[in-house]
Amino acid sequence: MKNIFLITLLLTSITVSYSQEKENEMIKKITKTEKEWKETLTAQQYFVLRQKGTDAPSESGYTSTFEKGTYHCAACDLQLFKSNSKFESHCGWPSFDDAIKGTVEYVLDKTHGMIRTEIICASCGSHLGHVFDDGPKETTGKRYCVNTTSIKFVKQE
Repeated sequence: MKNIFLITLLLTSITVSYSQEKENEMIKKITKTEKEWKETLTAQQYFVLRQKGTDAPSESGYTSTFEKGTYHCAACDLQLFKSNSKFESHCGWPSFDDAIKGTVEYVLDKTHGMIRTEIICASCGSHLGHVFDDGPKETTGKRYCVNTTSIKFVKQE
């Protein structure tokens, strides 16, 4: 009986590991030199996406956009968020309660005397913002606080 349990446990971990690898394989990895990024991004995009900068809080840009569509990485065009996950957080940055599965990666961020979770694009590794646990309780409870500069909106037709 003990052996059956161990075999089942081993097979489950192999399946989970394979599923995670398979999911990550679906996202094409984009690698560019910093020179190439500088040539393709605006100065503000380079600052936010590649140097982990932050946009000033504002109600302009995508903060107040609530049309139907998807939000893509401004650096590589990977679809990151659907408009139905966007909510008004009154924090000055676009906020989402969830990302499209497998499109963002989570990195421990201990800069500026804080402990936060940075979110980066799973395809190109660009900085998007941070995720916090103060989002809508009726959905995920998460708030993906995203820099307007790091995303572009594609309106649903």
